[in-house]
Amino acid sequence: MIADLLQFHVLVPWLLAMLFGIFVGATPGLTATMAVALIVPVSFYMPDPNTGLAMIIGVSFTAIFAGDIPATYLRIPGTPASAAATLDGHELAKQGRGGFALLIDLFCSCIGGLVGVGLLIMIAPQLARFALRFSNFEYFWLAIFGLSMSAVVSSGNTLRGLISAGLGVLLATVGLDVVSGAQRFTFGNAELMSGFGFIPVMIGLFGVSEVIRSVLKSPSMKDSTTKTKRSNDSVGAALKAIWRKKLTVVKSSISGTVIGALPGAGADIAAWAAYGMEQRTSKDKESFGKGAIAGVIAPTSANNAAVGGAWIPALVFGIPGDAVTAIVLGAFMMYEIKPGPLIFQQNPEQVHSIFLIALVTQVLLLPCGYLGLKTFGWILRLPRSVVMVAVLVFSVVGAYSLRNSLFDVYLVAGFGLVGFYLESQKAPLAPLILGLILGPMVEENLRTGLIKTEGDITPFFTRPICAVLVILLVAAFLAPVVSGWMRKKNRA
Repeated sequence: MIADLLQFHVLVPWLLAMLFGIFVGATPGLTATMAVALIVPVSFYMPDPNTGLAMIIGVSFTAIFAGDIPATYLRIPGTPASAAATLDGHELAKQGRGGFALLIDLFCSCIGGLVGVGLLIMIAPQLARFALRFSNFEYFWLAIFGLSMSAVVSSGNTLRGLISAGLGVLLATVGLDVVSGAQRFTFGNAELMSGFGFIPVMIGLFGVSEVIRSVLKSPSMKDSTTKTKRSNDSVGAALKAIWRKKLTVVKSSISGTVIGALPGAGADIAAWAAYGMEQRTSKDKESFGKGAIAGVIAPTSANNAAVGGAWIPALVFGIPGDAVTAIVLGAFMMYEIKPGPLIFQQNPEQVHSIFLIALVTQVLLLPCGYLGLKTFGWILRLPRSVVMVAVLVFSVVGAYSLRNSLFDVYLVAGFGLVGFYLESQKAPLAPLILGLILGPMVEENLRTGLIKTEGDITPFFTRPICAVLVILLVAAFLAPVVSGWMRKKNRA
């Protein structure tokens, strides 16, 4: 079967699709979901169904990895799943070790993907059954947990992180009410009926604010955006760093797969949860947010593993784990593949092909990703003025291309100023983005759960999975307080 996949007519479109995924993922404003949506129509023209499936699966993994490239070099996440990479990856880039951070990123993405696909193959039915036990009550706490972790692990004051996340949730209420459909906070503007799109907001907060900061700092515009790469930042050094943190890779990959298997969770929550778990269990908590290697390894291992995890409910029960797998399920229908429990009995050959394509994709990610790193690394060594102008142009074009709307361009400019102000007040930006993404999930599940129970909130605390999530949430907030008290006691 592997020989069939490595034939010329399959391998060439597969590799080209993966390179396309790297380009789209590394371009702010063009998400992994968009990359898959664009490649699906092209895949239908392939004579062999496996070729089309290989193109779709290849794009979904490479686009998630590529989002870390601008996150590391420019502090602009290429995809929402890359927001956690801006914390330590960008700090390493500022120290002249951006290439080193991205080499670690590439290998950990491959390892995380292999773990995610491996777990998909071994325990798909069991994890999918567990995911089906989640109702509105559990999804509410899962979203709250993701929001809280992004605030807790952000560099700076936790309170500021919570305020930033709360602001994101408030922005998410703009538009149509998720339950009644009534307009809220639109002030009669039809453009606001669909709310603030998270992509224009993300581009403005991270991209335009960085341009404003660069202009106001007035660095030499002849300097390159990235510092010179250190001589020891080689493939061997990256592999040694990963080996020293091998437990982090394993923990983050497994947690990413489990979270990815929960419908609606996605790679962004997986990345933040893995980062938070690693920071809380690390002996060197103070290094996180300042260029910690573990802070690069944890989120990038988790987000690619989450892509494999999202396939668990998609294949076994036909429930998309995230937006990407929702598009893929639609493509499956076009290929006359019907996901569900019976697919393993009625069409085992097709399932094995999908598994094998996903495994080989992780291996092909290494050469494709390395080529992408070298290409974008060369581009970012151009004079800073050129790079900043390019960032601004791509920010405007990326925002406008979403809906062909100038309103989105205005959003980018407005949130660029908001991002610049928030950072001047030491408020982290990543929790705001996650709040905007998860806000509807928090509100919808809270209100639907209360409607089911006629206003009774006790099921939000008494159901077993809810109770576990609440305990983990309280522990996450108490851990810094307890550790600080213990340190004071030891000094005394």
